[in-house]
Amino acid sequence: MTYDIDPIEALLNHGVRDKVYPGAVWAVGDASGIRAQGATGVLDPDEPDVSMHTDTVFDAASLTKILAVWSSIGALWEEGALNVDQPLGSFWHEVADHPLAAVTARQLLTHTAGVPLRAQLKHLYGTNKDNIRRGVLHEQLHRPPGEAVEYTDRAALILGYLAEHIAGRPLDELATDRIWRPLGMDSTRFGPLPDAIAARCAPTELDQDTGTHFKGIAHDFSARLLGGVCGIAGSFTVVGDIAVFLRHMLDTPTTLGQPGFGPAWIAESLTTQTGPLEPPRGLFWHPAPGTRPGDDIWVHYGFTGTGMWISPRQRGWAVLLTNKLYYTRERQPLTEIRNSFRALIHG
Repeated sequence: MTYDIDPIEALLNHGVRDKVYPGAVWAVGDASGIRAQGATGVLDPDEPDVSMHTDTVFDAASLTKILAVWSSIGALWEEGALNVDQPLGSFWHEVADHPLAAVTARQLLTHTAGVPLRAQLKHLYGTNKDNIRRGVLHEQLHRPPGEAVEYTDRAALILGYLAEHIAGRPLDELATDRIWRPLGMDSTRFGPLPDAIAARCAPTELDQDTGTHFKGIAHDFSARLLGGVCGIAGSFTVVGDIAVFLRHMLDTPTTLGQPGFGPAWIAESLTTQTGPLEPPRGLFWHPAPGTRPGDDIWVHYGFTGTGMWISPRQRGWAVLLTNKLYYTRERQPLTEIRNSFRALIHG
């Protein structure tokens, strides 16, 4: 598959000029690796001489749900340690005799579990990590499981706790040892980042408490509250690492390493799992906006301005990393660029 780079660069340069984001890094490819990539704009508008580069580190935000949680849950499923259709209360003592006991991991992965729509961790449970965990796992459901598709960060938070429970180790260790290290994703990690790595991290939103932009510290409040590591957000990565991850999804078994998730989990995830419910969902992945499930173009976005797409049918993938949150929380300008970028890549 060949790509016309000029329209991609023109589109992303336009986003810099319109201050949709300070800068962007992108890559497209297939099972053989990166076919084209580039960077535009600056790392930080306060330092206009420092350009974006393909090794710029980004706050992955909700891409953490894929890079750490979805992949780790898949590894546990592939090895037979987790039945995603078994009610959680039947094997997880922490949720037994609580509303979450009737929910399955598949329902969490499809956002049909009926758990509350907002995290609101500090407001509801305070700042103690044990109290937060207990509160999240014992909370009342928002609606009966399987009734509706409603996106909520809590699904990933609960699945992160579930992966830790089954594996008997923290999520950051699990993701590193089972997923990132085997694939050679050496620049992907949970924050806060060491100073040397934070220096090449794209800054995000202004921290009202310090008067500086978050840089090497997760923008997501829940991730910061939980020490930087949680299922919702908190990981940092570079475009090359995501490229390796997506390449593995198209080329398994792979010579890149042997992470725990493989073809069976990928095939299960990149198909509609929500039946007649709308909008259609796979397992944490969903059809790209403007496409139908049959088009086989799947996407996941991050609030800071990150995004990745994959199409098994077209045997291609794409990554677009921005720090749009530096300027605004408004979604529409970046949404338009994302949709145009996807159309240039996958048609």
